[in-house]
Amino acid sequence: MRIAWVTDSTAYIEDLSACKENDVFVVPMNILFGEKEYRDGIDLSPQDLFEKLKEEKVEVKTSQPSIGTFKELYEELAGRYDHIFSIHVSSHFSGTMSSAYQAAEMLNDSFPSITCIDSKTLTYPLTELIEYGQTLHGKGKSIEEITKSIEEKIKTREVFVMVGSLEQLHKSGRMNGLSFFLGSVLNIKPILSIVDGKLEVKDKVRSITKGLSKMSNLLGDALQTKKIKKVSILHGLNHDEAVGWMKELEKSHPGIEFGAYPLGAVIDVHAGANTIGISWSEENGEA
Repeated sequence: MRIAWVTDSTAYIEDLSACKENDVFVVPMNILFGEKEYRDGIDLSPQDLFEKLKEEKVEVKTSQPSIGTFKELYEELAGRYDHIFSIHVSSHFSGTMSSAYQAAEMLNDSFPSITCIDSKTLTYPLTELIEYGQTLHGKGKSIEEITKSIEEKIKTREVFVMVGSLEQLHKSGRMNGLSFFLGSVLNIKPILSIVDGKLEVKDKVRSITKGLSKMSNLLGDALQTKKIKKVSILHGLNHDEAVGWMKELEKSHPGIEFGAYPLGAVIDVHAGANTIGISWSEENGEA
């Protein structure tokens, strides 16, 4: 059975050129920069985005791919694959999942069948779900078994992010005016967690150092009760800072595999270039 894996550009894909060879197909999100529209990861990189933000004082928004875009891709894949898994950024962050689901509903009476899954997360944790599903497929698991295992994996995912820019968060509509004012005046940096696909304030700190320490402690607490093999450091354009923190964590937890992964332009629009976070999921022994 051949399976196609469809996702959106909030997922971290290291080599887009190799995607099709691995049966992965990425639908780009849209970034609206003033009157101009760019396709995430194709027309505009995170570096390009922030250079433009410095040069041009215009409103920046993001928008989901259309239903038609997904329908066209599904139809294209129908002749080559037996099943399509379409896994996307949390439906609480974007309408992308809705577009994918509606397109699938239009076609699911025909061949092939399409399974849409709300990852309830973003960026590299989303990518890991695809990699996990591919591993299960390689072990001969059925569509039903793969779906169930991915959904169980989603439930164990934990993500904590220290927002790099309150201004960006406010402009994107994710923070009200009073919170933005108080946070700016008091130099507060919120640490957000993703709970059931929704953003929640986990804590508030007054410096990057304290924020990294807090998130390091959250990892330490999780390791007391959970089996965790891999931890992902998520970052904006602050790659060196992320790698430095990762190396510190590697010394404290030598038995764990660490990796540093960029958040991408769409997430950076809302959270800022200096956003940094951490993520892990509990191992369940299936892959």
